[in-house]
Amino acid sequence: MALDPEFVADCPYGPGAICIDEIVEIDKEAGIIRARMATHPDLPLTRDQRAHPVRHPRHVSGGLMVHITGMLGFMHTYYILGLRHADGWIGYGGRIYDARFAALAKMGPPLDLELRATKVRQRATQVFGRYEFRFTQEDTLIYRGDQVAMWMKVTES
Repeated sequence: MALDPEFVADCPYGPGAICIDEIVEIDKEAGIIRARMATHPDLPLTRDQRAHPVRHPRHVSGGLMVHITGMLGFMHTYYILGLRHADGWIGYGGRIYDARFAALAKMGPPLDLELRATKVRQRATQVFGRYEFRFTQEDTLIYRGDQVAMWMKVTES
C-alpha cells in the first residue's frame, strides 16, 4: 500500500527524507513492518556521490540506510504502537549494537526492508524499542542491524 498522507504529514521529516515508497505488510501482533524503497540516483546522499564505474559505483549510501532504520522505527511507533508526533511523541536512536553491510545496494531494483521489534517497553511518556533490521535487494542481503531507540512524549511545559 502507498504511504498514508496522514503518516507523511505526521512524520518529523519531510517527504523527501522518508524515502520509503510503500508499506508491504504490517503485522501488529509480531511487531513487524515490511516496506519497499525505490533506488535511484536522486536519493539523499546518493545524489552527491562522486561516482566512478569501477572505484566507487553509484549505490544507496550506507548512511542513508541507517536513516531508513529510523523511518522504519517511526512507522513502528505510528502503525503498531499508535503514537503520533503531532501528540508530542519523538524518537531518537540510542545505540547500534550491530550494523552489517553485506553488499552494495545498486541503482534500479527496489530495496525490501524489514523491521522486527524484538523488545518493547512502553510507559506513559516513554517507549524503549529494540529492533532487528534486514534489507535485501533481489534476494541479496544488503544490510542487517540490531539497534535501539527511545521514544518520548515531549510537552511544552
